[in-house]
Amino acid sequence: MGGIVIAQDRAEEANALEPMNIQRILCPTNLSPESDEALRYAIALSRAYSAELILLHCQLTGAGVAPLKSYDTSLQAIESALARHAGANGLQALQWRSLVVYCEDVGDTIASEAARHSIDLIVMRSRRRPHRAALLGSTAESVSRTAPCPVLVMHADERDWVTEKDTKIELKRVLVAYDFSDHSELALNYALSLAQEYQSELHILHVLPPSSIDESELSWYPLGRENAYHKTARRLQRAIPSEAHLWCEIKHTVREGYAYREILHYAESNEIDLICLGAHGAGFGMLALFGSNVDRVLRQAPCPVLVSRPLKPAPLNIEEVKESVAAVAI
Repeated sequence: MGGIVIAQDRAEEANALEPMNIQRILCPTNLSPESDEALRYAIALSRAYSAELILLHCQLTGAGVAPLKSYDTSLQAIESALARHAGANGLQALQWRSLVVYCEDVGDTIASEAARHSIDLIVMRSRRRPHRAALLGSTAESVSRTAPCPVLVMHADERDWVTEKDTKIELKRVLVAYDFSDHSELALNYALSLAQEYQSELHILHVLPPSSIDESELSWYPLGRENAYHKTARRLQRAIPSEAHLWCEIKHTVREGYAYREILHYAESNEIDLICLGAHGAGFGMLALFGSNVDRVLRQAPCPVLVSRPLKPAPLNIEEVKESVAAVAI
């Protein structure tokens, strides 16, 4: 979220909730114990949505990189890692396949492979980075900027909601950071779908810019008008489809301050299991010296973060199109 602001008034009649349609999940792994932890989430989601799981291993090429593993060795390592995190059910009834790609840029390769295989969700691990190193960004941040689909990012030291024994999803509280933009509307739709699927509490948070509220939240309405807090609170309530209240508890919150700080503080104090954010297009990480709100939340969140991006169709293969046209002509 390159900055949470109040958008211009627009029609806020909520559309019918569209459930998440996940048919293919991409899980990048560098075959380290740290990155392999993402496999547990990818397996759980693959089973929950009967989706195909594609495991991607990128081998860097060029000067100064470690010697390359053989293709077969990489495939065997991927299957072994998958089996270790598959839980009590093992690989039974799990539809999966492996990809090994030789490349020079891991982030670009993950995004391009996601587009090529029409991926619906990327699930990946990210390391906590030292403050100085964070200036350079991470692979997860790079993928979140350019991916053609939503990206679920987790770290090692955060709240967990997939059980190790049977890879069962136990999602209790979902937070969506909502700024009335189309990007946050997409994040809200994903959050609503997940809350409905797992009977989770849904927390919806809007952050007003610093010093935008002249009165306390508990004060009476000013004569003849509403202040920024009251207007925003009413808009948040209208953003939620009325039927959503039938199957989950919904909490609306308006705060004032810096967006990323308020999101992180709220997630920590309310024991949130998943934060849903809308990414405002490519390049959002360049909006500030230390990154945008999305970058900062990704680095410091106490739980996994779902960066919601609109699905993009896979690029057309010109040769396949020509063959199809020729076949029709015949």
